[in-house]
Amino acid sequence: MSDGWKPGETLFSIEEACEKGTIIMCLLSDAAVIEVWPTIKKHLTAGKALYFSHGFAITWNDRTGVVPPKDIDVIMVAPKGSGTSLRTMFLQGRGLNSSYAIYQDASGKAFDRTLAVGIGIGSGYLFETTFQREATSDLTGERGSLMGAIQGLLSAQYEVLRENGHTPSEAFNETVEELTQSLMPLFAEKGMDWMYANCSTTAQRGALDWKGPFHDAIKPVVQRLYESVKCGNEAQISMDSNNQPGYREKLNAELKELHDSEMWRTGEVVRKLRPENN
Repeated sequence: MSDGWKPGETLFSIEEACEKGTIIMCLLSDAAVIEVWPTIKKHLTAGKALYFSHGFAITWNDRTGVVPPKDIDVIMVAPKGSGTSLRTMFLQGRGLNSSYAIYQDASGKAFDRTLAVGIGIGSGYLFETTFQREATSDLTGERGSLMGAIQGLLSAQYEVLRENGHTPSEAFNETVEELTQSLMPLFAEKGMDWMYANCSTTAQRGALDWKGPFHDAIKPVVQRLYESVKCGNEAQISMDSNNQPGYREKLNAELKELHDSEMWRTGEVVRKLRPENN
């Protein structure tokens, strides 16, 4: 994406990348963007484009300080998944779906540049959004159904089963393994109704009867979460946390606690017993 760049070439510094690039791709973490923004900004000369894969820095620029010059394009293509998944699916010839947005179109070519990036990273398909909508939906999703809520739900069910005499293997299989290995592929393929239709009548009845109580219990939590994201509180927490001395060590300790929990230690054993691993 830069003049004179060749595949396999290493760009040794942010300074060099920004100086060479006509489209400067800002793929750093949110915390890192804030730290290096002064270096990036001085190379944003008229006619260049600044690309983001996430709307965080721009949406909350009153907190991040990331305010681009008016004479450049500011664009976004946000893959709906992790960088690891993006790369894996690209190599498989599949691609992740991505949202796209244009924050500034100084050149008149921002849309073309955005589509080029979206196609270049192998997006499955592209759908339009804004920087603000992408950032708020993304932070809500990762704290909610994609990561935070799913871990909370899984651990709650696992704990109840264990407290009532079920073995670690049974609790994990009924809570996690069946979900990820059997049911998720079904509703990923054709939807939740199709997955229901391919389960036992007992499972169907139970799911239909209990989805309402779960919805009613969880929706107020999601609403509080969304308001916390929308007002910038979650962004501020993220920035404050990353700026704390020793935060990386604290984070690693929190992740280790999760890794060492009985449920996920059981998961390690269960995954080894899958047929494809034997």
